[in-house]
Amino acid sequence: MHKRADKVAETIHATVSTILVRGLNDPRIGFVTITGVEVTDDLHLARIFFTVIGDEEAQKNTELGLNSAARHIRHELGKVLKMRYTPDILFKYDHSQDYGRRIDTLLREVGETDDGNNPQNR
Repeated sequence: MHKRADKVAETIHATVSTILVRGLNDPRIGFVTITGVEVTDDLHLARIFFTVIGDEEAQKNTELGLNSAARHIRHELGKVLKMRYTPDILFKYDHSQDYGRRIDTLLREVGETDDGNNPQNR
């Protein structure tokens, strides 16, 4: 485990969240939540995971908008991180929440079909 990479990831998470709350001048960027940051061990790349309210088109537009604003965001990060090299940043949509919702739906459907066969419900 690389503690420095973890600390840099935490700082990036907080800083990018603050930048997004202040707003970016890109209409493609919707209501975004930063869900996590992974920084490579050499501190040269940060993958920033996000979710957005909306459909698949909103997700794609937001990802395009965030990645086009990455240079500006990286510049702002450089002011906060005070490192010799500010990591390159790449925004990636976080599919884990979609996956979790799908699993939840499937479990609910299985639970509904099992209710009729459950001896306790007779």
